[in-house]
Amino acid sequence: MVTNSELMSIGAFAQQSGLTASALRFYADSQVLVPAEVDASSGYRFYDPGQLDRAVLLRRLREIGMPLAGVESVLRADPGEAQRLVEEHVRKVVGDAATAQQQAAVITASLDSEPRTTVAVLSGPVLAAAIEQVLTATTREPGLAVLNGVRVVVGPEAVTLVATDRYRLATRTLATLEPAATTWEATVDADDLRGCLPQLRRSPRAVLAAGRQELRLILAGRDDIPCRLLAEPFPDYRAMLDALPEVTTRVVIAKTSLLRALEENPVGVIALGARPGEIAIDGVTVPASVNGPDADVSFEMATLYPGVASAIGADLLLDLRGSALPATIRSADHGDLTTLAMPTAAT
Repeated sequence: MVTNSELMSIGAFAQQSGLTASALRFYADSQVLVPAEVDASSGYRFYDPGQLDRAVLLRRLREIGMPLAGVESVLRADPGEAQRLVEEHVRKVVGDAATAQQQAAVITASLDSEPRTTVAVLSGPVLAAAIEQVLTATTREPGLAVLNGVRVVVGPEAVTLVATDRYRLATRTLATLEPAATTWEATVDADDLRGCLPQLRRSPRAVLAAGRQELRLILAGRDDIPCRLLAEPFPDYRAMLDALPEVTTRVVIAKTSLLRALEENPVGVIALGARPGEIAIDGVTVPASVNGPDADVSFEMATLYPGVASAIGADLLLDLRGSALPATIRSADHGDLTTLAMPTAAT
């Protein structure tokens, strides 16, 4: 039992919990965090040291923007339910922020009189699928905003999308619905592209109109979607592709079999060995057609798996160049999507 001498004044409790005295009074009046004792004559409030954990949790929940009703639900819940409620709140906050960002882009675009040039016309669903595939190779890295971007390269009859996180490089080439009147390329913000996917999937035709600071997607019967352009230089992917040496070992393998073997390995680094008639993945053998010498290459799971999962078609080509050079992952019969995956040192 806590004695009066062990109780903490509101000032001391505020200092240790990180809540202000005024906030503690508010939460006491709201019945969310009631003092252990209130002096009848002076009205001074005193707290039990055992209430500190509840107070700190309350403060942290408020710091992530959880409304008071939600805070009360978390404080009453068992640990599993409390975790679910926090995750649900975070999903809502992230969704609201993404919606606000998109709406802000639409508003600022409507205030912008910048001239734009139509650079390409594409199938909306095809473009959406291509964006989704290359987005797996983007990343958010402090100081390198360009890695959370997709390079859009418009040629006379095709548009190529390129993304890289420095360990993977994904490219997808799309045929245009109409011949392009000009060539154009720029890096487009990946989050903006990700946000436009639902509308693109439902639009048979997407017109790409370029300005100095944005690429606008014009969809019939829908609001235009502005996507920001990133000013930082994009990595010289052409030089990297041109410098790739010849393939030494080529593997043809069923995508589902390879994915299953990868998913059964909880390790961070995957050791892949190519032998006649099979590949071995950390001791698990998978039937495959192997042309060329035996090869042993290791990959980070986070590098290899997305490249395999996003590949098109039932059968995949893995082109290996040795233990220290990028491997190419692409469909055996649909060559439009290509991923380069950097190996890592074997563990």
